[in-house]
Amino acid sequence: MDSLIQRPGTSGIAQGTHARIDLAAISANASMLASAARGTPVMAVVKSNAYGHGLIPTARAALEGGASRLGVAQLEDALALRSAGITAPILAWLPWRPTDYDAAILADVELGVEAPWRLAMIAEAAERNGCPARVHLEVDTGMSRGGATRDDWPLLVEAAHRAQDAGRIVVTGVFSHFACSDIPGHESITAQLSAFDEAVAYAAAAGVEPELRHLANSAALLTLPETHYDLVRTGLALYGLSPVEALGDFGLRPAMSLRSTVVVVKRIPAGTGVMYGLTYRTAVDTTVAVIPVGYADGLPRAASEAGVELLVGGRRHPIAGVVGMEQTVLDVGQDLPSPGQEVVLFGPGDDGEPTVVELARQLRMLPAEIMARIPASMPRLYES
Repeated sequence: MDSLIQRPGTSGIAQGTHARIDLAAISANASMLASAARGTPVMAVVKSNAYGHGLIPTARAALEGGASRLGVAQLEDALALRSAGITAPILAWLPWRPTDYDAAILADVELGVEAPWRLAMIAEAAERNGCPARVHLEVDTGMSRGGATRDDWPLLVEAAHRAQDAGRIVVTGVFSHFACSDIPGHESITAQLSAFDEAVAYAAAAGVEPELRHLANSAALLTLPETHYDLVRTGLALYGLSPVEALGDFGLRPAMSLRSTVVVVKRIPAGTGVMYGLTYRTAVDTTVAVIPVGYADGLPRAASEAGVELLVGGRRHPIAGVVGMEQTVLDVGQDLPSPGQEVVLFGPGDDGEPTVVELARQLRMLPAEIMARIPASMPRLYES
């Protein structure tokens, strides 16, 4: 461990709940993904505070590892990256306020566009600022979320062609999103690929030929090389989690661990109820340990009485009773941990701790959901 960087405004971090982020793992994952992309540029998706890992440090680590572009959902994240001095191309695909367009153009942030009315507002902002906006046209190839439908795609392409001829925009990309690329052989993959090719061909015939065509996410990057086109996007895999668990870990390393410390230790007799509702009762005389972490800190309340175990002193111990808002109790049996002893909620699994994949499986959640729920206010320690 070369360095620990304490998040600004925190103190006593080693004695409290915190997320530990392995930036070297993020860089190594980015490097591996760039290699798997076989020369196709890689966009590191750092939306939602980089899946809970921390926006700015994660973006830098991904770029150092081999990513050449960054992707976010909200423009605020793109502007924060620019304010931090990051100059790599950035795409924000959920600009929704009129003020977003002016700010994006001034900060050289590319914008995702799915409808002619939004394109018109972006073109107006470009004219106001005397600088063309760089846009990526989004087509809905079957996920039915963002993007222009097949019927609306000609309208969007026509509007883009007019705006580009007028010097108000530059169509930098055409993109879409897979719905089931993490399910090998799913019939929708071929259908979406065909729909994407058709949309790109239509745009080209109408005089809109973008520099970048992009469709592949982490799963497609690793398993569907025919979908790489001119750019691949990676989110989950960047953080060390397999996008297709049935095919193994692809050599990725998880970058996040969530840790806390014991703050209260006490012996209680058999038959004692624990936590709200007293639904958990001790079977024998035992020791309980209180840790200052709860559902407000990213430990889902669904972990209550779900058989979830955390690592204390090299041994796993179960959660006793319900998970509170900021406190959780562990039944540590005959062990006697000391106040201040570290507790690992999840990590890469090197020392026997649960992994976020294991935790997610127990709770019937997505690993990304658990990581993204960790609040931005949570202290983060960065290893490099």
